[in-house]
Amino acid sequence: MSSGLAPAFGAARARWALVGLLFALAAVAWWSTAGRMRGMDGGPGTDLGALGWFVGVWVVMMAAMMFPSVSPTVALYARMSQRRTPIAPLAFTAGYLVVWTIPGLLAYGVSSIGHSVIAWDNGGRWLAGGTLLLAAVYELTPLKHVCLSKCRSPLGFLMSSWRDGLRGALELGGRHGAWCVGCCWALMAALFALGVMSLAWMAFVAGLIAAEKILPWRRTVVYGTAGILLVLGVLLLAAPDAIPGLTIPGGGGMEMP
Repeated sequence: MSSGLAPAFGAARARWALVGLLFALAAVAWWSTAGRMRGMDGGPGTDLGALGWFVGVWVVMMAAMMFPSVSPTVALYARMSQRRTPIAPLAFTAGYLVVWTIPGLLAYGVSSIGHSVIAWDNGGRWLAGGTLLLAAVYELTPLKHVCLSKCRSPLGFLMSSWRDGLRGALELGGRHGAWCVGCCWALMAALFALGVMSLAWMAFVAGLIAAEKILPWRRTVVYGTAGILLVLGVLLLAAPDAIPGLTIPGGGGMEMP
C-alpha cells in the first residue's frame, strides 16, 4: 500500500470504528433501558418517578434512540477533525446528549406541576390525543423542514459553525443537538403521549426518527410519519383500546422505582 493511501485507509477505519462504538453504546443503552423500565409502563401520563432517577433513564434513552441516527454526522465530524483533536468526536457526542437532556427536564417539570391535569381520568386522554395530532401537524411545518435539513445534510452546518478544540467540539455537538431537538421534539412529545416508559413505543419513535434522518425518500417518510401520528391521535381520542400495545392507565398495576 502506498504511503498516500495508508493514512486515508487508517482514517476511514477509525471512522468506521467510531460508528461501531456508537452502535455498541446504543445497544448497551437499549439493554439498560429495558432493565430499568421493566414494569414501569403506565401508558399516557406515566408517573416519571424521582428527578434523579428519571434524568438517568432519560439520558440512557437518548443514547439508545439517537446514536444510530446521529452516527453519520459524528463520522463526518470525525473526518473533518481527524488532524486536530482525536477525541473531539466523543466531546461532540457529549454536547449532543447534554442538549437533549433539557427537553427531558422540561417534560419532568410539566409532569410534576400538572400531574392532576394529565391524569387519564382528568382530561389526560384528550391531552395525549391532542399531543399526537399536534405532532402530526408539526411534521409538515417549515420549521420541521429546516431542522430536518440540518440533520440530514450536516456538512453545511459543520462548515459554517466550526469550532476548534474540545470546547469547540462540545459546543458544536450542542448546536447540532439543538437542531435535532427542533426536528424531533414533537415525536418525543408523542412518546410521552403513548407511554414514555414503554420499550415498544420507545423503539417505534426511534424508528420514525431514524427513518426521517437516514432514508433517502424524505418527503414520503415525513408525510408517512404525519399520517401515522394522525391515525394514532384519532384512535387515542375515539377508541384507545384499538391501539396495539397501548397501556390504558388504571388497567393494571405498575412498579415504581
